[in-house]
Amino acid sequence: MDLRTESPFWLMKNGIVRSYPSIKQSYSTDIAIMGGGITGALIAYHLTKEGIPAILLDKRKIGMGSTCASTALLQYEIDTPLGELSRYVGTENANKSYLMCIEAIEKIQNITKSLKKEVGFSLKKSFYFASTQKDAKEIKSEYQLRKNIGIDLDILSSQDINKLFPFSAPAGLLSKDGAQLDAYIFTHELMNASMEKGLKIFDKTEVVEMNQHKRGVELKTNFGQTVKAKKLIIASGYESQGYLSKKIVDFNSSFAIVSEPFEAKKLWYENCLIWETARPYLYMRTTDDNRILVGGKDVTFYNPNKRDKITEIKGVQLKKAFEKKFPDLDFRTDFCWGGTFAETKDGLPYIGKVAEHPNTYFALGFGGNGIVFSLLAAEIIRDSLIGKKNKGEEIFKFER
Repeated sequence: MDLRTESPFWLMKNGIVRSYPSIKQSYSTDIAIMGGGITGALIAYHLTKEGIPAILLDKRKIGMGSTCASTALLQYEIDTPLGELSRYVGTENANKSYLMCIEAIEKIQNITKSLKKEVGFSLKKSFYFASTQKDAKEIKSEYQLRKNIGIDLDILSSQDINKLFPFSAPAGLLSKDGAQLDAYIFTHELMNASMEKGLKIFDKTEVVEMNQHKRGVELKTNFGQTVKAKKLIIASGYESQGYLSKKIVDFNSSFAIVSEPFEAKKLWYENCLIWETARPYLYMRTTDDNRILVGGKDVTFYNPNKRDKITEIKGVQLKKAFEKKFPDLDFRTDFCWGGTFAETKDGLPYIGKVAEHPNTYFALGFGGNGIVFSLLAAEIIRDSLIGKKNKGEEIFKFER
Protein backbone atom coordinates (compact mmCIF):
# COMPACT_ATOMS: atom_id res chain seq x y z
CA MET A 1 0.00 0.00 0.00
CA ASP A 2 1.37 3.41 -1.00
CA LEU A 3 0.97 5.39 2.23
CA ARG A 4 2.61 8.75 1.50
CA THR A 5 4.51 10.98 -0.89
CA GLU A 6 8.30 10.88 -0.90
CA SER A 7 9.49 13.71 1.32
CA PRO A 8 7.63 14.20 4.61
CA PHE A 9 9.26 16.69 6.97
CA TRP A 10 10.19 14.33 9.82
CA LEU A 11 12.00 11.90 7.54
CA MET A 12 13.93 14.69 5.82
CA LYS A 13 14.78 16.30 9.17
CA ASN A 14 16.00 13.13 10.91
CA GLY A 15 17.15 10.90 8.06
CA ILE A 16 17.90 7.23 8.70
CA VAL A 17 18.19 7.21 12.47
CA ARG A 18 19.28 3.60 12.78
CA SER A 19 19.66 0.56 10.52
CA TYR A 20 18.06 -2.73 11.44
CA PRO A 21 18.80 -6.10 9.82
CA SER A 22 16.46 -8.20 7.70
CA ILE A 23 15.71 -11.68 9.03
CA LYS A 24 18.37 -14.33 8.35
CA GLN A 25 17.16 -17.34 10.35
CA SER A 26 13.94 -18.77 11.73
CA TYR A 27 12.79 -17.99 15.26
CA SER A 28 10.34 -19.04 17.94
CA THR A 29 9.04 -16.45 20.38
CA ASP A 30 6.17 -15.60 22.68
CA ILE A 31 4.95 -12.60 20.67
CA ALA A 32 5.36 -11.57 17.05
CA ILE A 33 4.54 -7.97 16.17
CA MET A 34 3.81 -7.04 12.56
CA GLY A 35 4.44 -3.35 12.01
CA GLY A 36 7.40 -1.14 12.85
CA GLY A 37 5.70 2.22 13.06
CA ILE A 38 4.77 4.09 16.20
CA THR A 39 2.01 1.62 17.11
CA GLY A 40 4.30 -1.40 16.92
CA ALA A 41 7.00 0.52 18.79
CA LEU A 42 4.66 1.40 21.67
CA ILE A 43 3.44 -2.18 21.89
CA ALA A 44 6.99 -3.55 21.91
CA TYR A 45 7.96 -1.04 24.60
CA HIS A 46 5.10 -2.10 26.88
CA LEU A 47 5.66 -5.83 26.35
CA THR A 48 9.41 -5.77 26.90
CA LYS A 49 8.93 -3.78 30.11
CA GLU A 50 6.92 -6.78 31.32
CA GLY A 51 9.73 -9.14 30.29
CA ILE A 52 7.68 -10.68 27.46
CA PRO A 53 9.90 -12.01 24.61
CA ALA A 54 8.95 -10.47 21.28
CA ILE A 55 10.06 -10.20 17.67
CA LEU A 56 9.01 -7.25 15.48
CA LEU A 57 8.83 -7.42 11.68
CA ASP A 58 8.29 -4.68 9.13
CA LYS A 59 8.37 -4.89 5.36
CA ARG A 60 9.72 -1.33 5.16
CA LYS A 61 12.44 0.40 7.14
CA ILE A 62 11.40 1.18 10.68
CA GLY A 63 9.10 4.20 10.93
CA MET A 64 9.05 4.84 7.20
CA GLY A 65 5.39 4.08 6.56
CA SER A 66 2.77 6.47 7.87
CA THR A 67 4.76 7.30 11.01
CA CYS A 68 7.29 9.59 9.34
CA ALA A 69 4.41 11.44 7.66
CA SER A 70 2.43 11.92 10.88
CA THR A 71 1.77 15.48 11.97
CA ALA A 72 1.78 14.19 15.58
CA LEU A 73 -0.73 16.35 17.41
CA LEU A 74 -1.52 14.61 20.68
CA GLN A 75 -5.04 15.45 21.72
CA TYR A 76 -7.66 14.08 24.06
CA GLU A 77 -10.19 15.46 21.61
CA ILE A 78 -11.38 12.70 19.32
CA ASP A 79 -12.41 13.63 15.77
CA THR A 80 -15.98 12.81 16.82
CA PRO A 81 -17.23 15.45 19.30
CA LEU A 82 -18.21 14.13 22.73
CA GLY A 83 -21.93 14.75 22.24
CA GLU A 84 -21.96 12.94 18.89
CA LEU A 85 -19.79 10.12 20.23
CA SER A 86 -22.30 9.56 23.04
CA ARG A 87 -24.94 8.80 20.42
CA TYR A 88 -22.68 6.18 18.86
CA VAL A 89 -21.33 4.35 21.91
CA GLY A 90 -23.33 5.64 24.86
CA THR A 91 -22.57 8.43 27.30
CA GLU A 92 -20.49 6.34 29.69
CA ASN A 93 -18.18 4.91 27.01
CA ALA A 94 -17.87 8.27 25.26
CA ASN A 95 -16.86 9.96 28.51
CA LYS A 96 -14.37 7.21 29.29
CA SER A 97 -12.85 7.51 25.80
CA TYR A 98 -12.15 11.22 26.23
CA LEU A 99 -10.75 10.80 29.73
CA MET A 100 -8.56 7.88 28.68
CA CYS A 101 -7.06 10.04 25.95
CA ILE A 102 -6.12 12.67 28.54
CA GLU A 103 -4.46 9.97 30.65
CA ALA A 104 -2.68 8.66 27.54
CA ILE A 105 -1.03 12.03 26.84
CA GLU A 106 0.38 12.08 30.36
CA LYS A 107 1.62 8.51 29.94
CA ILE A 108 3.33 9.37 26.65
CA GLN A 109 5.02 12.28 28.40
CA ASN A 110 6.30 9.94 31.12
CA ILE A 111 7.65 7.55 28.49
CA THR A 112 9.52 10.37 26.72
CA LYS A 113 11.16 11.31 30.04
CA SER A 114 12.50 7.76 30.35
CA LEU A 115 14.16 7.77 26.92
CA LYS A 116 17.79 8.67 26.33
CA LYS A 117 17.18 11.27 23.63
CA GLU A 118 14.78 14.14 23.09
CA VAL A 119 11.85 13.31 20.81
CA GLY A 120 10.37 16.77 20.30
CA PHE A 121 7.76 16.34 23.02
CA SER A 122 6.13 19.37 24.59
CA LEU A 123 2.85 19.97 26.37
CA LYS A 124 0.52 22.35 24.54
CA LYS A 125 -2.89 23.84 25.02
CA SER A 126 -5.41 22.99 22.32
CA PHE A 127 -7.65 25.62 20.70
CA TYR A 128 -10.75 24.26 18.94
CA PHE A 129 -12.79 26.97 17.22
CA ALA A 130 -16.17 27.20 15.52
CA SER A 131 -15.71 27.53 11.77
CA THR A 132 -19.17 29.07 11.34
CA GLN A 133 -21.78 30.79 13.47
CA LYS A 134 -23.86 27.63 13.30
CA ASP A 135 -21.01 25.64 14.89
CA ALA A 136 -20.93 27.96 17.92
CA LYS A 137 -23.88 26.00 19.32
CA GLU A 138 -21.79 22.81 19.21
CA ILE A 139 -18.93 24.59 20.99
CA LYS A 140 -21.20 25.61 23.86
CA SER A 141 -22.66 22.12 24.14
CA GLU A 142 -19.21 20.48 24.04
CA TYR A 143 -17.94 22.84 26.72
CA GLN A 144 -20.63 21.79 29.15
CA LEU A 145 -20.34 18.07 28.39
CA ARG A 146 -16.57 18.12 28.88
CA LYS A 147 -16.70 20.34 31.95
CA ASN A 148 -19.22 17.95 33.53
CA ILE A 149 -16.70 15.09 33.46
CA GLY A 150 -13.83 17.14 34.84
CA ILE A 151 -11.94 18.18 31.71
CA ASP A 152 -9.95 21.38 32.24
CA LEU A 153 -10.99 23.86 29.55
CA ASP A 154 -12.38 27.35 28.95
CA ILE A 155 -14.99 28.58 26.53
CA LEU A 156 -13.95 31.63 24.52
CA SER A 157 -16.29 34.21 23.03
CA SER A 158 -15.58 35.94 19.73
CA GLN A 159 -14.22 38.90 21.72
CA ASP A 160 -11.88 36.58 23.67
CA ILE A 161 -10.60 35.03 20.45
CA ASN A 162 -9.94 38.44 18.89
CA LYS A 163 -7.75 39.33 21.88
CA LEU A 164 -5.66 36.15 21.62
CA PHE A 165 -5.47 35.51 17.86
CA PRO A 166 -5.27 37.63 14.69
CA PHE A 167 -8.42 36.00 13.30
CA SER A 168 -12.08 35.91 14.26
CA ALA A 169 -14.31 32.96 15.17
CA PRO A 170 -17.77 32.87 16.74
CA ALA A 171 -16.64 30.73 19.71
CA GLY A 172 -13.91 28.33 20.77
CA LEU A 173 -12.67 25.91 23.39
CA LEU A 174 -9.23 26.31 24.95
CA SER A 175 -8.16 23.05 26.57
CA LYS A 176 -5.23 22.55 28.90
CA ASP A 177 -4.51 18.96 27.85
CA GLY A 178 -2.61 18.60 24.61
CA ALA A 179 0.91 17.90 23.36
CA GLN A 180 3.07 17.37 20.30
CA LEU A 181 6.15 15.38 19.38
CA ASP A 182 8.28 14.01 16.55
CA ALA A 183 6.62 10.65 15.93
CA TYR A 184 9.45 9.32 13.76
CA ILE A 185 12.27 9.90 16.23
CA PHE A 186 9.99 8.78 19.10
CA THR A 187 9.49 5.46 17.32
CA HIS A 188 13.21 4.85 17.01
CA GLU A 189 13.86 5.75 20.64
CA LEU A 190 11.12 3.35 21.74
CA MET A 191 12.74 0.66 19.63
CA ASN A 192 16.14 1.35 21.19
CA ALA A 193 14.71 1.04 24.70
CA SER A 194 12.93 -2.19 23.78
CA MET A 195 16.01 -3.73 22.15
CA GLU A 196 17.90 -3.17 25.41
CA LYS A 197 15.25 -5.37 27.05
CA GLY A 198 15.53 -8.13 24.47
CA LEU A 199 13.30 -7.14 21.54
CA LYS A 200 14.48 -8.46 18.16
CA ILE A 201 13.72 -6.20 15.19
CA PHE A 202 13.85 -7.14 11.54
CA ASP A 203 12.90 -4.60 8.92
CA LYS A 204 12.77 -5.03 5.13
CA THR A 205 11.16 -8.36 6.11
CA GLU A 206 7.70 -8.99 4.71
CA VAL A 207 5.27 -11.59 6.02
CA VAL A 208 4.06 -13.39 2.89
CA GLU A 209 2.14 -16.23 4.55
CA MET A 210 0.31 -16.49 7.86
CA ASN A 211 -0.75 -19.86 9.30
CA GLN A 212 -2.96 -20.00 12.38
CA HIS A 213 -2.73 -23.01 14.70
CA LYS A 214 -4.41 -23.87 17.98
CA ARG A 215 -1.22 -23.16 19.90
CA GLY A 216 -0.01 -20.18 17.97
CA VAL A 217 0.83 -18.56 14.66
CA GLU A 218 3.50 -19.28 12.06
CA LEU A 219 4.68 -16.44 9.83
CA LYS A 220 6.60 -17.13 6.64
CA THR A 221 8.78 -14.26 5.42
CA ASN A 222 9.87 -13.16 1.97
CA PHE A 223 13.32 -14.61 2.69
CA GLY A 224 11.91 -18.07 3.44
CA GLN A 225 12.55 -18.02 7.18
CA THR A 226 9.68 -18.44 9.61
CA VAL A 227 8.70 -16.90 12.92
CA LYS A 228 6.64 -19.09 15.24
CA ALA A 229 4.82 -17.24 18.00
CA LYS A 230 2.27 -18.04 20.68
CA LYS A 231 0.50 -14.78 19.88
CA LEU A 232 0.55 -12.36 16.95
CA ILE A 233 -0.08 -8.62 17.17
CA ILE A 234 -0.95 -6.88 13.92
CA ALA A 235 0.06 -3.23 14.16
CA SER A 236 0.37 -2.53 10.45
CA GLY A 237 -1.63 0.67 10.47
CA TYR A 238 -3.86 1.26 7.50
CA GLU A 239 -2.65 -1.92 5.81
CA SER A 240 -4.20 -3.96 8.63
CA GLN A 241 -7.58 -3.72 6.90
CA GLY A 242 -6.21 -6.26 4.41
CA TYR A 243 -6.23 -8.94 7.13
CA LEU A 244 -9.90 -8.41 7.96
CA SER A 245 -12.89 -9.65 5.97
CA LYS A 246 -15.14 -6.92 7.41
CA LYS A 247 -14.56 -3.33 6.29
CA ILE A 248 -13.98 -1.13 9.34
CA VAL A 249 -12.42 2.03 7.88
CA ASP A 250 -12.72 4.50 5.03
CA PHE A 251 -9.46 5.58 3.41
CA ASN A 252 -8.82 9.22 2.62
CA SER A 253 -5.89 11.40 1.64
CA SER A 254 -4.57 14.33 3.67
CA PHE A 255 -1.91 16.96 3.12
CA ALA A 256 0.54 19.01 5.16
CA ILE A 257 3.11 21.76 4.77
CA VAL A 258 5.93 22.93 7.03
CA SER A 259 7.45 26.39 6.91
CA GLU A 260 11.03 27.50 7.08
CA PRO A 261 12.14 28.22 10.68
CA PHE A 262 10.97 31.50 12.20
CA GLU A 263 13.18 33.75 14.30
CA ALA A 264 10.41 34.66 16.75
CA LYS A 265 9.80 31.99 19.37
CA LYS A 266 6.21 33.00 20.02
CA LEU A 267 4.22 32.62 16.81
CA TRP A 268 0.72 32.80 18.29
CA TYR A 269 -0.95 32.40 21.67
CA GLU A 270 1.31 30.00 23.61
CA ASN A 271 2.03 28.23 20.30
CA CYS A 272 -1.03 26.11 21.06
CA LEU A 273 -2.46 23.41 18.83
CA ILE A 274 -5.19 24.88 16.60
CA TRP A 275 -8.03 23.13 14.79
CA GLU A 276 -11.62 23.79 13.81
CA THR A 277 -15.13 22.34 13.70
CA ALA A 278 -15.35 22.18 9.89
CA ARG A 279 -14.97 18.75 8.31
CA PRO A 280 -12.46 18.22 6.87
CA TYR A 281 -10.70 20.53 9.31
CA LEU A 282 -7.66 22.76 9.06
CA TYR A 283 -5.10 22.35 11.85
CA MET A 284 -1.83 23.97 12.89
CA ARG A 285 1.06 23.41 15.27
CA THR A 286 4.65 24.51 15.72
CA THR A 287 7.74 22.30 15.77
CA ASP A 288 10.66 22.10 18.19
CA ASP A 289 12.88 23.90 15.65
CA ASN A 290 10.42 26.82 15.43
CA ARG A 291 8.60 26.01 12.21
CA ILE A 292 4.86 26.05 11.56
CA LEU A 293 3.04 22.93 10.39
CA VAL A 294 -0.32 23.27 8.67
CA GLY A 295 -2.44 20.29 7.68
CA GLY A 296 -5.81 19.41 6.18
CA LYS A 297 -7.50 19.89 2.81
CA ASP A 298 -8.45 16.21 2.95
CA VAL A 299 -10.02 14.39 0.02
CA THR A 300 -12.18 11.29 0.30
CA PHE A 301 -10.25 8.83 -1.83
CA TYR A 302 -7.29 6.47 -1.75
CA ASN A 303 -5.50 6.82 -5.05
CA PRO A 304 -1.74 7.37 -4.68
CA ASN A 305 -1.22 8.63 -8.23
CA LYS A 306 -4.05 11.10 -7.98
CA ARG A 307 -2.93 12.12 -4.47
CA ASP A 308 0.63 12.76 -5.60
CA LYS A 309 -0.53 14.86 -8.55
CA ILE A 310 -2.53 17.22 -6.36
CA THR A 311 -0.12 17.44 -3.40
CA GLU A 312 1.54 20.63 -4.61
CA ILE A 313 -1.86 22.23 -5.30
CA LYS A 314 -3.07 21.25 -1.83
CA GLY A 315 0.11 22.73 -0.39
CA VAL A 316 -0.66 26.08 -1.99
CA GLN A 317 -4.22 25.92 -0.65
CA LEU A 318 -2.97 25.18 2.85
CA LYS A 319 -0.57 28.12 2.70
CA LYS A 320 -3.37 30.46 1.61
CA ALA A 321 -5.65 29.15 4.36
CA PHE A 322 -2.93 29.81 6.93
CA GLU A 323 -2.19 33.30 5.60
CA LYS A 324 -5.87 34.14 5.86
CA LYS A 325 -5.69 33.39 9.60
CA PHE A 326 -2.21 34.81 10.22
CA PRO A 327 -1.60 37.55 7.61
CA ASP A 328 1.38 39.00 9.50
CA LEU A 329 3.43 35.78 9.54
CA ASP A 330 5.66 35.30 6.52
CA PHE A 331 5.01 31.61 5.89
CA ARG A 332 7.49 30.20 3.36
CA THR A 333 6.85 26.54 2.57
CA ASP A 334 9.88 24.33 3.08
CA PHE A 335 8.23 20.89 2.92
CA CYS A 336 4.98 19.65 1.44
CA TRP A 337 3.62 16.11 1.48
CA GLY A 338 0.50 14.00 1.29
CA GLY A 339 -0.47 10.76 2.95
CA THR A 340 -3.19 8.21 3.46
CA PHE A 341 -5.27 8.17 6.60
CA ALA A 342 -8.32 6.21 7.69
CA GLU A 343 -11.41 7.00 9.70
CA THR A 344 -13.82 4.75 11.56
CA LYS A 345 -17.54 5.41 11.75
CA ASP A 346 -17.43 6.54 15.38
CA GLY A 347 -13.91 7.98 15.40
CA LEU A 348 -12.66 5.36 17.88
CA PRO A 349 -9.90 2.78 17.35
CA TYR A 350 -10.36 -0.97 16.98
CA ILE A 351 -8.30 -2.88 19.52
CA GLY A 352 -8.43 -6.58 20.35
CA LYS A 353 -9.31 -9.90 18.78
CA VAL A 354 -11.55 -11.06 15.93
CA ALA A 355 -12.94 -14.57 15.53
CA GLU A 356 -11.39 -15.14 12.11
CA HIS A 357 -7.85 -14.80 13.50
CA PRO A 358 -7.28 -16.89 16.64
CA ASN A 359 -4.22 -16.06 18.77
CA THR A 360 -4.09 -12.64 17.13
CA TYR A 361 -4.58 -9.11 18.41
CA PHE A 362 -5.18 -6.04 16.27
CA ALA A 363 -4.03 -2.55 17.24
CA LEU A 364 -5.80 -0.19 14.89
CA GLY A 365 -5.63 3.42 16.04
CA PHE A 366 -7.16 5.42 13.23
CA GLY A 367 -8.25 9.04 12.78
CA GLY A 368 -6.60 12.26 13.88
CA ASN A 369 -5.77 10.86 17.31
CA GLY A 370 -3.81 7.83 16.13
CA ILE A 371 -0.77 8.16 18.40
CA VAL A 372 -2.86 8.50 21.55
CA PHE A 373 -4.95 5.52 20.43
CA SER A 374 -1.75 3.54 19.87
CA LEU A 375 -0.75 4.09 23.49
CA LEU A 376 -4.15 2.82 24.59
CA ALA A 377 -3.80 -0.21 22.29
CA ALA A 378 -0.39 -1.04 23.75
CA GLU A 379 -1.82 -0.99 27.27
CA ILE A 380 -4.95 -2.98 26.42
CA ILE A 381 -3.05 -5.73 24.60
CA ARG A 382 -0.35 -5.91 27.27
CA ASP A 383 -3.00 -6.21 29.98
CA SER A 384 -4.82 -8.95 28.10
CA LEU A 385 -1.61 -10.93 27.71
CA ILE A 386 -0.79 -10.73 31.44
CA GLY A 387 -4.36 -11.39 32.53
CA LYS A 388 -5.15 -7.88 33.76
CA LYS A 389 -8.49 -6.11 33.25
CA ASN A 390 -8.42 -2.91 31.19
CA LYS A 391 -11.36 -0.50 31.03
CA GLY A 392 -10.73 0.21 27.35
CA GLU A 393 -11.11 -3.39 26.22
CA GLU A 394 -14.91 -3.26 25.95
CA ILE A 395 -15.04 0.26 24.56
CA PHE A 396 -12.71 -0.34 21.60
CA LYS A 397 -13.52 -3.97 20.77
CA PHE A 398 -14.49 -4.99 17.25
CA GLU A 399 -17.98 -6.13 18.32
CA ARG A 400 -19.07 -2.79 19.77
